[in-house]
Amino acid sequence: MRRTRQHHLHALDLGAALALTAVYVGFARLTADDGQPVYTGPFWLGCLLAAAVGLPIAVRRRRPLAVLGIVLAALATASLLDIPREPYTAAGLAAYLVALAEPARQSVPALAVTLPVACGAVYLGEAVVTPAEDARGAVGVAGLVLLVIAGSWGAGFTVRGRRAAAAEEQRRRAERALDEERLRIARELHDIVSHHLGMIAVKAGVAGHVAQDDPAQARAALKVIEETSRSALADMRRTLGVLRSDSAPLGPAPGLDRLDTLAAEAHRAGVDVALTVRVGEELAEGTQLTVYRIVQESLTNAIRHAAPTRCRVTVESDAGEIRIDVADEGPPPGPGRQTREPPGGHGLLGIRERTTMYGGSFEAGPRPEGGFAVSVRLPIEGNR
Repeated sequence: MRRTRQHHLHALDLGAALALTAVYVGFARLTADDGQPVYTGPFWLGCLLAAAVGLPIAVRRRRPLAVLGIVLAALATASLLDIPREPYTAAGLAAYLVALAEPARQSVPALAVTLPVACGAVYLGEAVVTPAEDARGAVGVAGLVLLVIAGSWGAGFTVRGRRAAAAEEQRRRAERALDEERLRIARELHDIVSHHLGMIAVKAGVAGHVAQDDPAQARAALKVIEETSRSALADMRRTLGVLRSDSAPLGPAPGLDRLDTLAAEAHRAGVDVALTVRVGEELAEGTQLTVYRIVQESLTNAIRHAAPTRCRVTVESDAGEIRIDVADEGPPPGPGRQTREPPGGHGLLGIRERTTMYGGSFEAGPRPEGGFAVSVRLPIEGNR
């Protein structure tokens, strides 16, 4: 589309160049019947000047400064020979592209040279060399030329500024999108690594504790470690594959239908989960992923800090919001076991960030009767 647009602009420039050339050829053929001094030089010179005034406009987008210089020299010469009958339209078209395409350190000096040359040539042509006006009339014509050239340059400079501002805004949006994507990937990696490594750490402790007294239970724990490690590697490969290639195979984002899998994994790590899901309508994929990650991180905290224990997970919705409640009973009493304090790691911070992103509310802390509870409320409106 951009290339097609460029072709159209070049075609318009060519049409303007041919029209200006034809107009100046007509000026060179004027006779004295119009009652004004006319060009009296050879016709071939008039045609040459007409070509020098008009034809460079066809390539003004490729060489703006060179085109302005050629057009300005031709117009100044034509003014001294009394050919022009228009206010330097070609110079205005060339000045517009100079201001649009060239940086200010080049376009401003070009304008500073163009204005006095053009106005001086017009004044000399109108009032001195081939008088057609008195001094006041010549100044008026020169002022009109100045307005045409300076106005065209100003329009090009304004458009250049707006395009630069739009490009800067687009760059900032791209940077914000990149930062948001990096944060999203960081959250996903944290959730994957934290959840699976939490299970591995718990089962490794169990295996080390019962290795001599109960080899069967130790082997079962090692089996869970093996399966969890494979699952973690597969999840990380899928996530990192997005960074390596746009064509990386992607699986569906986990949603509410995968919550029972989380419960089963937590059970293998020593947390008996009572899962209740009551969602009366289909939720957007992004909302389902958020719910999944919140439950996953909450269960990971329970595995790390309370296993073996029991945990109740409730996900339900009504017309206005989704409610997610995860409450565990805390670690069993025993020597050296203390009541868990709210963890200060990245897990709860990730839940808080996800909740805030959807405009929801988040609470987490120890329960009066023991254990720990996470409560999240997500509005449904705006998540679709």
